Amino acid sequence: MKPQALRYGFTADVAVPYESAVQLTREALAASGFGVLTEIDVKATLKQKLDADFRPYVILGACNPPFAHRALSGELPIGLLLPCNVVVYAGDAPDTSVVAVLDPVVQFGVTGRNDLEPLANEVRALLLQALERVRSTAQTTPPHSTRN
Repeated sequence: MKPQALRYGFTADVAVPYESAVQLTREALAASGFGVLTEIDVKATLKQKLDADFRPYVILGACNPPFAHRALSGELPIGLLLPCNVVVYAGDAPDTSVVAVLDPVVQFGVTGRNDLEPLANEVRALLLQALERVRSTAQTTPPHSTRN
């Protein structure tokens, strides 16, 4: 199944457990030139701050330094829109997960600067490449496996 479009990003359902999906996502981002600068464990944070139970859910702040440099060189405050957020969370069915990426075209569109659209399109293509890599790799990963 192809990634599904949201108004602000793209998602892919994958038939692997959450921990495997997180690892596959990190690997796919790295293969597309992104590093993970930040990681927010939403489940742990909500438990600690609100004593609320929540499904396993992580927000990864992905950065591709050459693209970030280009964006920042064009407009210093654009750092408010960086890094690119990628989320992974446990699906509704056992041993399934969802991976989603923010659409940089929508993200940078709030600036009103048309000159940033080519950059945003390049980043979108790389993020979609990473999302597709997660999806296709998950299809070949045996159920219940944990990648090292």
